[in-house]
Amino acid sequence: MSEASASAEDVLAVAADWREAGEQVALATVTETWGSSPRPAGSQMAVTASGRMAGSVSGGCIEGAVAEAALQTISSGAPQLLDFGVTNERAWEVGLACGGKVKVFVEKLQ
Repeated sequence: MSEASASAEDVLAVAADWREAGEQVALATVTETWGSSPRPAGSQMAVTASGRMAGSVSGGCIEGAVAEAALQTISSGAPQLLDFGVTNERAWEVGLACGGKVKVFVEKLQ
């Protein structure tokens, strides 16, 4: 199984393994969806400071923006609540033109 297609349990295990190996890791979790959204609430993605990723929060359409936010969270230590949706101009920019809304919480693993 590739890291990108890991299940939620596997994402947590992969993130823990990376953290134990000395990597700085952020975990992104879908906390809320509305309308048409590519992944359900509870979907997770782990991102390392070196750019490794496991899991998915969107099937690809907002992954880049979430990964970018994860790197900021790793650097600052400050968690973020990201909001992508049809009323958000950035939704079109990152490819969330499906008419839905997704909230993603990003936190640094300690």
